[in-house]
Amino acid sequence: MQASAEQEKKRESAQRGGERVTESVGRAYKFADLSSYPFKKRFLIRAADLAFYVLIRLIGRTTRFEVEGWEHWETASRDNRIPIYTFWHNRVFLATYFWRRRRIVVMTSQSFDGEYIARFIQRFGYGAARGSSTRGGVGAVVEMVRLMRANCPTAFTIDGPKGPRYVAKMGAVLLAKKTGNPILPFTITPARFWEVKSWDAFQVPKPFTRALTSIAPPIFVPADADEETLNARHAELQQALDELTRRGDEWRGKAGMKDKG
Repeated sequence: MQASAEQEKKRESAQRGGERVTESVGRAYKFADLSSYPFKKRFLIRAADLAFYVLIRLIGRTTRFEVEGWEHWETASRDNRIPIYTFWHNRVFLATYFWRRRRIVVMTSQSFDGEYIARFIQRFGYGAARGSSTRGGVGAVVEMVRLMRANCPTAFTIDGPKGPRYVAKMGAVLLAKKTGNPILPFTITPARFWEVKSWDAFQVPKPFTRALTSIAPPIFVPADADEETLNARHAELQQALDELTRRGDEWRGKAGMKDKG
């Protein structure tokens, strides 16, 4: 009788866990309820959502992408693994277009800006996990663990949401340890772009530009990683992104010379 009661508890626990995963998946891919916002903010969120969606779609369709390191994506996706995409915050524009329609879940902040960002990325086939390094981050990482266990890829703007620019945070490393999935660092470098005066020097590519998508080898984090191992993988991630940025800047210089020629 005791064994039977324990089995029943396990079944109930597994059922509740399955229900939470189903809820997380449903929540990630649908627009959030805006009823808690006043009318003006609801209007601005919807307007910004549509404006960014149209702008990214139009410029993205004119961009000529070159890809370097696609074999690393293939490695990260073998044996039923799913990548944890990591990239710099100021490359969101073209990254959103390049990786569209892959059901990648991105962490977005629980804020006004986070609302319209979540909505326009969802229009491109992404999911949104609510939280950030400054607001609700722990809850969002838990949500991303659940989503990865439901076979949803995830992504981090790894120096976001407020910087410092080009300094990787630890979130992707912790998620890799929890799920067993590899971190996939990448960057997208437009040859020609406008730079927004913001903490990250946000890049808005110019229409008909060329762009280089550079992908680094995947980084694996063992499930039993201690603090020293986590710090080593974090340093490896920082180094990989720095090298991708350096190569992208070098490519941009050559691309600019070709365009002038």
